[in-house]
Amino acid sequence: MNRGELEERQLEIANRMKNIIWTVCGDYTLETKPDVEAFLKSKYIALYDGIKQGAFAKYFEKEKLSMYLVKKVYLGAREDALVAIAQLCMEKAVGDRIVRERKGVTSIQKKAYEYVLDHEMDTMVKSEFGRLQLAMMRQVLTGERRCEEKIRKQLDRIEPLEEAADTMEVIRTIDDCYNAWVDPGFEQIHGDLSKVLAVTVEELMEYSWRDFLTEEMYEENFEAYLEQMSQQMTATGQNHAEEKKDEKESSKKRKIVRVSEEELKKVYTYIELNFGKTYLSPLEEKRINFQLCRGIHADCGLYFTDGILANPVKKNYQLEYAKKQQGKNKYAYYDNHRTVKQNITILSGILKKAMAMRQEETTILSDRGKICPERLWKIGRSRDAKLFSQICPADGSTFVVDVLIDASGSQRVRQEQVALQAYIIMQALSSVHIPHRVMSFCTFWDHTIMQRYREYDEDASANEKIFNFTTSSNNRDGLAIRAASLGLLEREEERKIMIILSDGRPYDVILNRPNGRNPQPYQGKYAVRDTGTEVRRLRNLGVSVLGVFAGEEKDLEAEKKIFGRDFAYIRDISRFSRIVGSYLNKQIEENC
Repeated sequence: MNRGELEERQLEIANRMKNIIWTVCGDYTLETKPDVEAFLKSKYIALYDGIKQGAFAKYFEKEKLSMYLVKKVYLGAREDALVAIAQLCMEKAVGDRIVRERKGVTSIQKKAYEYVLDHEMDTMVKSEFGRLQLAMMRQVLTGERRCEEKIRKQLDRIEPLEEAADTMEVIRTIDDCYNAWVDPGFEQIHGDLSKVLAVTVEELMEYSWRDFLTEEMYEENFEAYLEQMSQQMTATGQNHAEEKKDEKESSKKRKIVRVSEEELKKVYTYIELNFGKTYLSPLEEKRINFQLCRGIHADCGLYFTDGILANPVKKNYQLEYAKKQQGKNKYAYYDNHRTVKQNITILSGILKKAMAMRQEETTILSDRGKICPERLWKIGRSRDAKLFSQICPADGSTFVVDVLIDASGSQRVRQEQVALQAYIIMQALSSVHIPHRVMSFCTFWDHTIMQRYREYDEDASANEKIFNFTTSSNNRDGLAIRAASLGLLEREEERKIMIILSDGRPYDVILNRPNGRNPQPYQGKYAVRDTGTEVRRLRNLGVSVLGVFAGEEKDLEAEKKIFGRDFAYIRDISRFSRIVGSYLNKQIEENC
């Protein structure tokens, strides 16, 4: 068969499958993408999947269900497991129903199942989802349900979908099964089904845009992803029901991004569009990048901005998303106004007391100075030689604080809380007139974005800018700390403090540049070692550095390696401001 004949054959198959799908769903305007390759492998599987696609579109809202899956993945669900569960649920909700309505489908369904059992059983028995699918297929073929107790209970859970009334019933079942079988802690961390469904399209767009250079490219890819989800839900067999692969293997492909010279030129423009204009002049920016982007960061860049809300280039989806997140942050403040005010008062009181102690003279016992008659009895009776008193003058040293916040995608679920807690700290520091700067960092492609919310000597009115806080992309912690330290070390204050809120997982992709050195991906031990080096460098220069860890327990060891003893683990972000306040108080008292 020559190329022309092959193409004609493939077109014929595609048209045949389209007609089947249209006949089943009764909608001849439905956009479909028949899997011709699957047909060439097994025509019965391809035909059965096509029939299910048509039935899916007929009985349920295809886009609504696909959108739910995308939103669930956005909030942290495992895509492979979620799709596998969706396959099982759709088989119950669609497969059984179409068989009852169209008797001719029965033979196609059974032949599809028989093919799977003959060719894929060895791999399917190795995974829980595979065994679930096999049990379901055997029940159809033999009329019996012979399987282990756990599998039987799981099948019982999805059995009612045979009579599912609407799309929401299917969604609720998929969601319940995922939370019960895969991630029992999902609701506690990420929220219930209502939280999942509340995710907006703008948020989904923000989640994925980092991989593309134009909005048009993003929209095309987003639509393709939705379509992919719907195709996977109606697939038969093991294609999408595998156990999660080794993260090290599956992540290697994501760590390196290949770019052309043309794409590289667009990166800076795209950063401007999505993070706002820089507040540095071209000369200043060039100087800072030349000074700081060295060693393992030699192929990277730094971009300093006040954010897209402060300096937008044009109205785009990223600007609208930032406005919506700002609204959420402010709503969280108004909703917790009383608690926030109370926390500000408590922290301010602690800091004011510590600062007042620095202003007072203190008397201490010493081995020299003014003699204390009441202690002379110790002569010859005690080894205590402190028979004198000395007056310690008031401490005149000054303080300056930097707060650096990880704004990568891993902080997405706690954006509002981070903004609130940072606001409490900023207000407390302002009340005692300690100069402080607050910045966040994330990394888009080869640029680490340093977003400024307030400068050191601004008044308290600037603190509300923290409600512009949003998250995205990756995090190159070592370079961000190096960049933040540049301004801190230039300050005249004697006591310098840096507080870093992170998840203990420095992670960044590498751009495979044309003619570039292309160092190894910034992840794992490599990234942890670099971040730790930057922290130790600052401490050697006299800067007190506190790491506040808000990640998962499994990353604690990495955090300890980075920050040593001076780090705090917070399970609840609401403790962030108190921990920071306690640390600041300790630093002030020790200095006294």
